[in-house]
Amino acid sequence: MRWIVPFWIAAALGLIGCDKLITDRPKEKIAAAEQRAKTQDYPGAIALYESALDGTAATAEVHYRLGVMYDEKLNRPTSALHHFERYLELAPKGQFVKDAQAFVKEASGRTPRGTGTSQGEMVRLKNDNLSLQKQLLEAKQRLSALSVSAAKRAEESKAPLPPGARKHTVQPGETLASISQTYYKTRARANDIQEANQSQLGGKNVIKPGQVLIIP
Repeated sequence: MRWIVPFWIAAALGLIGCDKLITDRPKEKIAAAEQRAKTQDYPGAIALYESALDGTAATAEVHYRLGVMYDEKLNRPTSALHHFERYLELAPKGQFVKDAQAFVKEASGRTPRGTGTSQGEMVRLKNDNLSLQKQLLEAKQRLSALSVSAAKRAEESKAPLPPGARKHTVQPGETLASISQTYYKTRARANDIQEANQSQLGGKNVIKPGQVLIIP
């Protein structure tokens, strides 16, 4: 019966060795995954991380690392969400709970995968679109007003001049008073010029370069 003792000792040692193998193997894979991540070999790192998962709380942190990698390095929010949720399931009081919860909360406000656009972004785009539509409408209104004004000036330019009247194209920096000085050697007849161009100036004494005025 003395052979029984060595047998049980050997069996116990075998179990210890097997347990050590099971325990160390995920650690080795995680360490190897970290090295792959440092060299930016993210697919290789992910493969090693996922092979280290055993479905228990012991490898919950691996889910967290996978979530971070999918989110920050590969821009795959759906895969990241899956791993953050698994981390919260396996380690509800873990070290990274707040970060994982924050991502899950933010992801809940996003549109389905494929659009890549959050609800907040959709609202911003909608507002931008409305703003652009408003600007386009205003631009069309200004263009229409300019067209009417140009047509009106064209009609006025075709109208026969009163006897003794002349035409003057306004130059930059000119005023009704300075034009009066040019033609009449006095600034006092600025009102006469304004009245002669009543339909174009609308009763105002403001003129713009390019306007064609009648000099009575």
